[in-house]
Amino acid sequence: MPTNAINIQHLDIQYLALSKGKLVEEDLLLHKLNETVVHCKLCPRLSKYIREVRKTKTKKFMNQVYWARPVPTFGDPKAKLLVIGLAPAAHGGNRTGRVFTGDSSGDWLIRALFETGFANKPTSVSRDDGLILKDAYLTAAVRCVPPLNKPDPSEISNCSQYLLAETKILEKTTKVILTLGKIAFDAYRSVCNVRGLMFGHNKIYPVFDGKTLIVSYHPSRRNTNTGTLTWQMWINIFQTARSIINGESV
Repeated sequence: MPTNAINIQHLDIQYLALSKGKLVEEDLLLHKLNETVVHCKLCPRLSKYIREVRKTKTKKFMNQVYWARPVPTFGDPKAKLLVIGLAPAAHGGNRTGRVFTGDSSGDWLIRALFETGFANKPTSVSRDDGLILKDAYLTAAVRCVPPLNKPDPSEISNCSQYLLAETKILEKTTKVILTLGKIAFDAYRSVCNVRGLMFGHNKIYPVFDGKTLIVSYHPSRRNTNTGTLTWQMWINIFQTARSIINGESV
């Protein structure tokens, strides 16, 4: 475990005022966690890469100022659906400063969330675009964009403390956990000590405390452009999540 690992028990006491028997809202805890994430420098390779992307950019966004820091997560602090992705996109979250914002994967995700009642609009383009999530929270296994979208095991391990912290902060309200891709699937299984499950699209597993894990392919261009993941396959995942949350049979 990294030396500056998040200690949920300490945070509970410091920010939730447990000694007084009064809980501060989860959004304060998530805010403090995101402050830690944004200033994280545990992975030199990733820190170097996001600075390189900021300098080289891409022609489409040449005139924009890139975020180029670890990307904070966002959503409803009373979320019933926790969505876990791989990492920010080089010219998406790494540019805009918000996970699943400004890239094709974000386009697919937010449209699906909108169509199933988890978002107030079908697009996610910038931090100030007015997007509001209802009953959903978006996070990732890794908070900095990795070269070729392939984080090293040590980088996933370094970020695991943040994912674990989020699962604990949101555990009272979360009913469904949705992992996008195998890296997210493995990261969630690791931090929550879930064993004996196999990766595969649309696999549904009961995990613990009445929660349900739904597994999906990642909505990367490689998957969506080749038909590995079609829109119908994708939207079915969110319809299933909504049904579980609503207490309907699936």
